[in-house]
Amino acid sequence: MSPIAVGGPEIFIGTPTRYVALMRPEIDPTQPGVLAAAEEAGVSPEEFAGAGDIWALMFEADGDGGGFELPGARDTEADAFAEQLQQALAAGEAFTAEAGNFLRLDARPSGGSWEVTARVTPPEGHDDDTVRTLELGALPAAELAADLEAFRGSLA
Repeated sequence: MSPIAVGGPEIFIGTPTRYVALMRPEIDPTQPGVLAAAEEAGVSPEEFAGAGDIWALMFEADGDGGGFELPGARDTEADAFAEQLQQALAAGEAFTAEAGNFLRLDARPSGGSWEVTARVTPPEGHDDDTVRTLELGALPAAELAADLEAFRGSLA
């Protein structure tokens, strides 16, 4: 379960204190910025609400975290990444999976879990361009598979 509530599609990989999350947040019509924009445009806030079209990557490692938007990322690319992960998990062997040039996961099986390391690379021009390597630890294989299936279903 994700410690981040975004309302839109998201794939959360890790634990509550060490994770990466690829997400497309929903726009909340009750947020002050949305209310102001709707008023300025002369439409209801609900017309601004619903699924946003900007993907983001969030990460956390024991209190040190952050995130960034992924302009130009599309649902098809997020789905392809999730499918790549599903296939790699099903093969049961160590693997590397990449989502664009901003996220790389290296994983190896360990009993009924996967030892996962994430490498997060902020996009060019981001305020903090620090590349981070996050040891996400042993993640239960069945839980990862179920989360990927749910994520892909949320994109449909």
